Amino acid sequence: MTLKSRIVCAMAASWALSAFLSPVAATEGSAAQQVLFADFGGATASADVRYTAARILASSDNQGWPFVIVDKKDARIFVFQADGQLVGASAALLGLASGDHSVPGIGSREPSKILPFERTTPSGRFLSQPGRNLDGEEVVWINYTEGLAIHRVRPGQSQERRLQRLASSTPDDNRVSLGCVVVPVAFFEEVVQPVLGKNYSVVYVLPETRAAHALFAQRP
Repeated sequence: MTLKSRIVCAMAASWALSAFLSPVAATEGSAAQQVLFADFGGATASADVRYTAARILASSDNQGWPFVIVDKKDARIFVFQADGQLVGASAALLGLASGDHSVPGIGSREPSKILPFERTTPSGRFLSQPGRNLDGEEVVWINYTEGLAIHRVRPGQSQERRLQRLASSTPDDNRVSLGCVVVPVAFFEEVVQPVLGKNYSVVYVLPETRAAHALFAQRP
């Protein structure tokens, strides 16, 4: 999309996003006049995701890195180039338990010892990096210390049920993981690895117990 087309689209869409962007205008002064709108390429995304993408680009919060938005309420993941161009979106599996916190020390515990109510996908802004887990599997670490990563659906007895959950029309059955963000194999190999698998990126996991703008409450 050309710069001229983006400006036209931004003007046409501004009425729909004005309620979300008003806090930006109130706190960032002239920078609010330079708001850039992410190019979703026709992909369906919630108002929270669109607000977050606009806020990231307006403040350059991603600091020139590719970025990811995980929408826990809709159980979806969006992967963007640094300039806000959407590379791909997919359904995702998330932590079994609702909540925006992470249990201290959970990354050092055996998976079988993690209780169901502790299996949350914490919200927040994370500087992620590619790597491998203890089994040698390629992952994108969201938070290495907490064992939180983006990874493929793994083979095994649970694979078929997880693929069915990803393919369902509702996010209600996508809460099943220990806390990681689990995506289809093809999406990991065709979108996640090429964009996030070479260097740092920024992952924004949207809260489900608070408003999306709370993610930026502690940011300048």
